[in-house]
Amino acid sequence: MNNNKESNVSNDINYNICGFKSGLEELGISLSDKQMKQFIVYYELLIEWNSFMNLTAITDFDQVIKKHFLDSLSLVKAYDLSKGIKVIDIGTGAGFPGIPLKIAFPHLEVTLLDSLNKRVKFLNEVKERLAITNLETLHGRAEDFAKPEKFREKYDLCVSRAVANLSTLSELCLPYVKIGGRFISYKSEKIKEESIAAKKAIGILGGEVEKQVEFTFSDEELYRNLFVIKKIKSTPKKYPRKAGLPGKEPL
Repeated sequence: MNNNKESNVSNDINYNICGFKSGLEELGISLSDKQMKQFIVYYELLIEWNSFMNLTAITDFDQVIKKHFLDSLSLVKAYDLSKGIKVIDIGTGAGFPGIPLKIAFPHLEVTLLDSLNKRVKFLNEVKERLAITNLETLHGRAEDFAKPEKFREKYDLCVSRAVANLSTLSELCLPYVKIGGRFISYKSEKIKEESIAAKKAIGILGGEVEKQVEFTFSDEELYRNLFVIKKIKSTPKKYPRKAGLPGKEPL
C-alpha cells in the first residue's frame, strides 16, 4: 500500500493529498476529515463542470490544490479568520477564494458574486453537494449589487482574485465594506506602481492602504501579494459608477 495515497474520499479514487497537507501546515490551517472530503468533492465538481463550460484552465489535481485552494487560503497571512465575520467575494468565478475559505472556516458568512449565470449555477451545485450553510450566491455585476441597502457597506471583509487593476477593483469592492472593515485584493505580481496609481481612487472611495503582505510557498512555485485596504469612511453614493465604467475609466 502506498502511504502517500489516501482513498475512500469520493468515487473510490485515490488522491495524493500530501502536498495539500504540507501547504496547509505552512499556512497554519488544520482540516478535519470532513473538510478534506469537501475539498475533494469540490475538485471533482470543478473538473466535471469544466468539461462543458469554462471554469478554469488548471485541471491537474496538484495544481488545483496549489494554485486555487492553497492560494485562496493564503489570505490567513494577512487577515485573522478566526471570528464569525461576513465576507463577500467579488467576481468569484469558480468560487475562488470564497469557497475554499468557507470550507476551511465554516463559521464565516460568505457571499459569492459573479456576473455569469452559468458559473452561479455551478456554485449552487457545489453548495448543495457539500451541504454548506450560510453561503449566499448572487448573479449580477458588482456595480449593481452595491446599490441596494441590503449589500452596501454590510461586510466585514471583501475579497477578490479578479483580474483588474487596483483602482477598478477598489471601486467595485469598497462600497460593500463597512467602516472599519477590509478589502483585500489577491495579486500574483509585485504591484508597487499599480498601488501608487490606485491611492487616489482608494482615498475617494473611503479607504486607506493598510499593508501589503507578500508570501511565497516553500517550494517557490506560488507567489502571492495580498493588498489590504481599510475602510475608514463611507463610500460616496455615486460610486460605483454604472456598469463597465470602473474598468474603462479607472478613477
